[in-house]
Amino acid sequence: MHVLTGHRMPFRNIARTLTLVAALAAPALSLPAAPAMAQGQFDPVIEVNDRVITRWELDQRERMLTLLNAPGDVAKLAREQLVEDRLKLGAAQRMGVTVSDEDLAEGMEEFAGRANMNRDQFVQALSGAGVARQTFEDFVRAGVAWRTVVRQRFQGRVDITEGEVDRALASGSGRGNVRVLLSELIMPAPPQEAAAVRDRAARLSEITSITEFSQAARQYSATRTAGAGGRLPWQNLTDLPPVLQPLVIGLAPGEVTDPLPIPNAVALFQLRAIEETDYQAPSIASVEYAAYLIPGGRTQATLAQAARIESEVDTCDDLYGVAKGQPEEMLRRETKAPAEVPGDVAVEIAKLDPGEISYGLTRPTSQGQALMLVMLCARTNADAQDVDREQVTGQLQNQRLSSLADGYLAQLKADARIVER
Repeated sequence: MHVLTGHRMPFRNIARTLTLVAALAAPALSLPAAPAMAQGQFDPVIEVNDRVITRWELDQRERMLTLLNAPGDVAKLAREQLVEDRLKLGAAQRMGVTVSDEDLAEGMEEFAGRANMNRDQFVQALSGAGVARQTFEDFVRAGVAWRTVVRQRFQGRVDITEGEVDRALASGSGRGNVRVLLSELIMPAPPQEAAAVRDRAARLSEITSITEFSQAARQYSATRTAGAGGRLPWQNLTDLPPVLQPLVIGLAPGEVTDPLPIPNAVALFQLRAIEETDYQAPSIASVEYAAYLIPGGRTQATLAQAARIESEVDTCDDLYGVAKGQPEEMLRRETKAPAEVPGDVAVEIAKLDPGEISYGLTRPTSQGQALMLVMLCARTNADAQDVDREQVTGQLQNQRLSSLADGYLAQLKADARIVER
């Protein structure tokens, strides 16, 4: 569980290895609609103290997690999450914490934004796949309430001293000039194939041979690097998405990350080599990028259209001409801090120079799937000392608050009366 001290909403890390942000953007929401409500769907299946969880809630959460491409045993994860949600809401009630309609709407809007959709579009896509709006609202409400509970309960216990920041900067000073050589393998995972793709990704994550991983990338990867065995050029560690940096730095050459769920796909990265250089990479304060949606999903026709657009445009401004006369949602231009960029988009942006384009991603829309063309407009550097101290302070606060929150939730669970029917 990660609780952020900034403006981002704290949700349970479904992907386990991803920070939210990134990792929880919604994939293709195209499962068939849920069947009519069967008799007994509102029967309680789990009792948590004086709160019950119904069969309908469990079925709905499983369906939503499947749509979110959550790894592992989805049925087990759904039960675990719903039990924890009841404990969180119980703690909120005892502390007099309530979630206003405004806070709930803001949380839903932010969550939907990670999939490059607004709240109504996200709810509509969920509804079309048989997930009720109430399910989404309940999921967000528990996260918003828990954030408030944790902050109120542990207020004053996450102050970070200048000395702690100094020590953290000193211990991490080597990361600024570390370069890594990676290979990527990104497999499409539409809902009807998600389970099989997750199983394959789990097997491929055990690979330790660079040659074997490259062969797998040629066979399974959907990115433009597939023909080269997924091999990427040297990259500064700090240019990678924040969610990927700690995973990569923990690998030995030849090792592969755990499967990372991203919208419509599962990603794996293998470390081929790592080195320290004399070059100190500048801190990136923000990235500006444009995302243009091409209706039709990932097909030969949409890929050809994306290639044609790539050959015709030189800057992000040129995309306005491409999107002229189309709905506003088809082209979005964003300027965000690196940690705020959705995980799959951040992975693509890390490979681009300003003016370059990637079109390996897809997104759900109200009309179906769309191929997403991503163009990097600019990267903005900042004063390294100021940015580093601010970022490190926030990271240390998050780590401390997350540890306190995890301990409190474990205590609540240990003291709870949990009965499964």
